[in-house]
Amino acid sequence: MKKIELLSPAGGIEKLETAFAYGADAVYMGLKNFSLRTNAQNFAYDQADRIREIKKKYGGKLYCTCNIYFHEDDLERLKAELEDMKSYPFDAFIVSDIGVFDTIKGAFPEAEMHLSTQASCINSKSAAMYQKMGFDRIILGRETPLSDIRRIKDACPDLGIEAFVHGAMCMAVSGRCFLSSHLAGRSANQGDCAHTCRWSYRLALEEESRPGRYYPISEDNGFTTIMSSKDLCMIDHLKDLKDAGVDSLKIEGRMKSTYYVATVTRAYRKALDHLYDPSVEFESYRDELFNVSHREFSTGFFYGGGPVDTDDDINKPAENGYLRDYLFLGTVRDEVRPGIYSLDIKNQIKNGDRIEFIGPDVLSLTENSINVLDGNFEATDHIDHCREGYIKTSLPLKNGYLIRREISVKQ
Repeated sequence: MKKIELLSPAGGIEKLETAFAYGADAVYMGLKNFSLRTNAQNFAYDQADRIREIKKKYGGKLYCTCNIYFHEDDLERLKAELEDMKSYPFDAFIVSDIGVFDTIKGAFPEAEMHLSTQASCINSKSAAMYQKMGFDRIILGRETPLSDIRRIKDACPDLGIEAFVHGAMCMAVSGRCFLSSHLAGRSANQGDCAHTCRWSYRLALEEESRPGRYYPISEDNGFTTIMSSKDLCMIDHLKDLKDAGVDSLKIEGRMKSTYYVATVTRAYRKALDHLYDPSVEFESYRDELFNVSHREFSTGFFYGGGPVDTDDDINKPAENGYLRDYLFLGTVRDEVRPGIYSLDIKNQIKNGDRIEFIGPDVLSLTENSINVLDGNFEATDHIDHCREGYIKTSLPLKNGYLIRREISVKQ
């Protein structure tokens, strides 16, 4: 039986390697000019050799997101950059604008073509049409229920079906939104979304005979998040996705942190392995999802058409901002001396901090009072981001372990 693919996001080199190390079968990434996440770090052509090394090391697949809607100048830029793009070991291209299909397929005849969720493919007739055009896989619109996924798969059994299963949801149809363009002058359809649906809005009434005098309409702390959707989380429903015929589970998050990529990828890796082998432990890794910065979770539209079809309000707008219990501090690198490790530091680590380490197959290791050293291996009060520093511990750490601190713990 062909197992379901786990597909994780990569917004930069570190996240790319982290995604593979923590269990992804495939990773999707964007190039600077053609990705719908232009504010992610993304990738430049001089990084191709390093990316090729990472791909060879882990043996996973690499997908390129070329999913903006192309204006005329964008088409010319794509043609000019095709030769540079060939330096990357891409296995597939994710596109939403079918006008670039022939251009990309002509330059990469061996690569698969995946239809982006931005194309809003949500039924079997559309899926069959895209398959005839030459697409190998469709990434379903996020408004597709499980019952329709099964019907699409039955109608197109040889067409790959990919679905988002975790991460941020968009209130617009498959992300095709103009709010950001109107309110911030930044086009979501060109990869520059300002996430205006997440803003906190204050509403007010102005009475006709009293111009300039406003009467506020408030919710909670004086603002409403009526346009901000809950995050998607389907980790408890992987069997339903499998039974519906989904071939690839996609995690959203090229803009998210390395810690997010690691923790979410690891949790879904364990859950998928448990699906095929019940002896695999996954519950404790599942619980780790709640330690990552997230909004309230929901099951999206997989079980119905939104709030009107639910009794528990699970799909109503998020009432809170991000929920976060841990601060990501950095990544463990080499053991440079016995029990002393170099670091890639993202946030300050203080001497005596209670910190935790997580790894691909290590739920967590705790150091109740860490010893920190400066660049000269001398004891110091703290080490900071972008500064050389080390930690000293008796814990059995490995290169690639991530470091975190519980926010609720007073230092």
